[in-house]
Amino acid sequence: MISAVALDAVPRIRRGVKCTYDQIRSAHVVLFPEGVLVLNETAASVVSLCDGVRSVGDIALVLGDEYDGVEPADIASLVARLVERRVVDVDG
Repeated sequence: MISAVALDAVPRIRRGVKCTYDQIRSAHVVLFPEGVLVLNETAASVVSLCDGVRSVGDIALVLGDEYDGVEPADIASLVARLVERRVVDVDG
């Protein structure tokens, strides 16, 4: 189990993973071979920024401008959980 990833790690959506908005659930979801992951608004924002270019630290800075109380360690922990669920891969 990964507790967190480094702030300089660069996450990207894995091949075969699709991020979309589910009208029925009224929520953002991630569709991946193993299932469906329903995201809250903040997690959806993180996933949308996992572009293979921005680091975890960069994502935290972007989200810090949009949301109050964003902690880089929280973003790193969320990315680690997404890695465990095989939604994202990280470089670095």
